[in-house]
Amino acid sequence: MDILGTSLRVCVDDLDKAVAVYERLTGAEAVRFQRGGVSVAAVGCFFLMSGPEAELSILRKITATLAVRDVDEAVTDLTAVGADIIAGPLPTPIGRNLVARHPDGSVFEYVDRRSA
Repeated sequence: MDILGTSLRVCVDDLDKAVAVYERLTGAEAVRFQRGGVSVAAVGCFFLMSGPEAELSILRKITATLAVRDVDEAVTDLTAVGADIIAGPLPTPIGRNLVARHPDGSVFEYVDRRSA
């Protein structure tokens, strides 16, 4: 599987205030979207997330988001090394994603830019 990059997940109380900070630090403009009850802003390599604590507590368990060329290929490789696919693949506003628990217990989200 080709890992193209990573994004760090940051849970924030005030998304607008955080967006201004991260846009200034990265020089990138935020791309905003909703995921369930959580508001998300992608700014450079950061995913800023704000919303109900019940949903954020689940999202905090995911260490990072990894961009891959193809989520289906990721499923094959992850399964081959003994990872558990715990969600997905599912369509997102920008492609498809899945969440996997690696054999060491780490949890990662994998995303691609392919249509569902």
